[in-house]
Amino acid sequence: MSRKPVQIMETVLRDGHQSLAATRMRIDDMLPQLEVLDNMGYFALEAWGGATFDSCLRFLNEDPWQRLKTLRKHITKTPISMLLRGQNILGYNHYADDVVEAFVSKMVEHGIGVIRVFDALNDVRNLEVAMKAAKKSGAHVQGVCVYTISPYHTVESYIELARQLVERGADSICIKDMSGLLRPYVAYDLVKALKSDPKVGVPIQLHTHYTSGMGSMTYLKAIEAGVDVVDCALSPFALGTSQPCTETMIAALEGTQYDTGLDRSKLKDVAIHFGKVKKSLAEDFKLKTYFDVDANVLDFQIPGGMLSNLYNQLKEQGMEDKYQDLLEEMPRVRADLGYPPLVTPTSQIVGSMATFNVMLGERYKMVPREVRDLARGKYGKTPKPVAEEVREKIIGNAEIIDYRPADDIKPQMDLLRAELGEKGYANASIEDVLSYALFPEVALKFFSTNR
Repeated sequence: MSRKPVQIMETVLRDGHQSLAATRMRIDDMLPQLEVLDNMGYFALEAWGGATFDSCLRFLNEDPWQRLKTLRKHITKTPISMLLRGQNILGYNHYADDVVEAFVSKMVEHGIGVIRVFDALNDVRNLEVAMKAAKKSGAHVQGVCVYTISPYHTVESYIELARQLVERGADSICIKDMSGLLRPYVAYDLVKALKSDPKVGVPIQLHTHYTSGMGSMTYLKAIEAGVDVVDCALSPFALGTSQPCTETMIAALEGTQYDTGLDRSKLKDVAIHFGKVKKSLAEDFKLKTYFDVDANVLDFQIPGGMLSNLYNQLKEQGMEDKYQDLLEEMPRVRADLGYPPLVTPTSQIVGSMATFNVMLGERYKMVPREVRDLARGKYGKTPKPVAEEVREKIIGNAEIIDYRPADDIKPQMDLLRAELGEKGYANASIEDVLSYALFPEVALKFFSTNR
């Protein structure tokens, strides 16, 4: 039996608490266990990016750049991984190329070793600048295939996407299944196809969420197909809308050709610590930190965290009886808008449009600006063209953007630095300028009490 050890990326420091505790874990909650995690032998520790940057500034009164420096100080053997939204960086809009380049350069300088870069529409044009900057900075660049289901998303389409990412310098490929839609045998076929394609030829990593209840089964079939790395979360922050459990995955593979080689016993005290952290976060921030498996996601494809948000929006309007209508409207709107994968920011865009349609009782009577921008191509190219009748109704004869959207954005760094100077921060660091670029109002509020 030839050994094919599988590696694990630990997500407890980022996606685990983003999925189950609204991204509220503090650096002080992490510090006591960083050295133990660093010595475990993980492929990487995901500890930055995603919603953590926003949450640090907005809710935790922490400088995200200082958090990264602290993490790097205590994590010296294992690469720190982060999630980057391509041209959106860690915000919700496209930024100028010079902002993207400066951001990538600074985060690598402060300790990021693996950059997982994705675009909500799988439009590689929106990834090129970030990937080039990451390569220049010397980081491991992981190109992402955002996984979703539609008539236009097939194994063949993902192979072609992976090839394009490798052509642009990807050191590995991640299949990012943000809603838990990837079924076990489909995972086997997809991983097998990627591993056998000579034009891909790089390691394959799989990321899923347990929302539908299939996560561990999907991982096992992907492992049998040859996947190189899987994302898991330590038990207190696993399952529900998070990832499959680290300790369970280690145990499941022990003694097999896929044995991870990780010592599960070393994680016992770490798990006890993070169990206490989870309890404290629930109490301190009044959070619900446990989420049941919801098989509805297989039909409606709505990421787990969105389900409760959409329900609460209707409840605030006294229309919670329309919840089922909303669940059924979401896939219709998604089809109308060209089958975008439902991940930040497209999940919010489709969700808001479906909510308006249900609440007003008429489809596309009121259309948010972001929906018009998506239809115009301002976020990139949708997998399928927007339905003609819907496009005419919401944007009329407005010009369609058929080029890389960021080509319309002039350099911003000097302008942002000048704006900060006018607001009393003439000596702002590049890091502060970048924080201001992504979240202007939130950053200024943070600076007012921390600078």
